[in-house]
Amino acid sequence: MKDEIDIFKSLLVPKHEILSEDEKIILLKRLNVDERQLPKIKITDPVIKVIGAQKGDVIKITRNSAIAGEAFYYRRVVL
Repeated sequence: MKDEIDIFKSLLVPKHEILSEDEKIILLKRLNVDERQLPKIKITDPVIKVIGAQKGDVIKITRNSAIAGEAFYYRRVVL
């Protein structure tokens, strides 16, 4: 059996979270955008596979920032 690598232990992989439907609605209203206007992330992305995201999910990515402390990015999962 092959050893699996935990990609989240890498400092290069930021935190990824799947937003709930309610969180998604609130985000889209706050940003005043349609879901299709969000940047995309492919369902084949290794992190997307690990967290079990599905097409249409919105992912919140939290990155460390020297200036802001934390910076949030949002992506829509596509095929």
